[in-house]
Amino acid sequence: MLSQKIIQKIENEFLRTDLPDFRVGDTLRVSFRISEGDKERVQAFEGVLIGHSKGSNRASIRVRKISFGEGVERIFPLCSKRVEKIEILQTGKVRRAKLYYLRELEGKKARIKERKDYSKLSKA
Repeated sequence: MLSQKIIQKIENEFLRTDLPDFRVGDTLRVSFRISEGDKERVQAFEGVLIGHSKGSNRASIRVRKISFGEGVERIFPLCSKRVEKIEILQTGKVRRAKLYYLRELEGKKARIKERKDYSKLSKA
């Protein structure tokens, strides 16, 4: 019991609070720091969020994009210092927690409708 509190205390030190509120189905741009030899650069990975694994500082997201006709998926740990920032480009309207079915779809069938957020609209 005591060791679990110590582990929880250590994990809470590494939690990030600067991440936006995104959902599965959103189109994201993840800026990720890559080291090539002795140099470091920031590379953007832009795609649809198809899976979100929660769990305090072990949380991760799975982003999928189509690159030169091939589907590419990448898993990003959210609390990593290598993730510079995450931007929401488009919100998606989906009814599932995991969008793994997008792997079999291509072209227009793989599109996701945009979610309209009515809370941002003000009544005049």
